[in-house]
Amino acid sequence: MILPIRAYGDPVLKKVAQDIEPGHPGLEQLIADMFETMYAANGVGLAAPQVGQSIRLFIVDASPFAEDEEGNLEPEHKHLVGFKKVFINPYIVEEEGEEWGFEEGCLSIPNIREEVLRQPKVVLQYQDERFNEHEETFDGFAARVIQHEHDHLDGILFTDHLPPMRKRMLQGKLRDISQGRTDARYKMRFHTSK
Repeated sequence: MILPIRAYGDPVLKKVAQDIEPGHPGLEQLIADMFETMYAANGVGLAAPQVGQSIRLFIVDASPFAEDEEGNLEPEHKHLVGFKKVFINPYIVEEEGEEWGFEEGCLSIPNIREEVLRQPKVVLQYQDERFNEHEETFDGFAARVIQHEHDHLDGILFTDHLPPMRKRMLQGKLRDISQGRTDARYKMRFHTSK
């Protein structure tokens, strides 16, 4: 089932998400719904808070990054082929390397893309959908997608990484999104404070 994606301004996006235990109610269905929702919105990652669940869970499928516009495999992105994963209770253990900029977007902040600096390598501890423990190193675009989604679990949006002046310049657009004035081509839910 395609779930509505919470828009910028929804308080759930600014909360620190909670760990979950095996047997978490409805987890399998939530994961399936999150993949369906992410694909419907042409995303490469989606965190549980973006669908209103303040739990430490995110999914990624960065396979689309592996190909160029014509569908040819990009040699420097071949590690992204089949990079489809579920991350439960993830925590970044280490980030390393010289920061590099790349234009990021977010399904909760439609039609805004900005350059964000991130480190190129990340070590992540997490559990898979069967709650098996993993510690894995990711680099390049995979690391960037993981850092972006991991931020969601700590109540951080990519706009929080922008310089203060750039953030001020975006305030009007962000306010419009929070009030439902956006032309996102996927299902969204807007927080309207009463």
